[in-house]
Amino acid sequence: MFYINTKGMTVTINQQTRFFEHPPANLSDLVESETKGKTRGIAVAINDQVVPKAIWIETILQENDQILIISATQGG
Repeated sequence: MFYINTKGMTVTINQQTRFFEHPPANLSDLVESETKGKTRGIAVAINDQVVPKAIWIETILQENDQILIISATQGG
């Protein structure tokens, strides 16, 4: 995983505040890390805006972003 060299970043993921000493380079890296690489059926929103999977890799996270990661489940 590639990290940007910064002094750290605080974001909120699924209503839990997290500090990253070495923030992920982009949204794709964050989702890969948070889901242990299982990104199929995952939807992500940043600050209440859905981010299409096609642009995760070019989406740069900002300090204090509110990130929601949800997973589709099957049920009956």
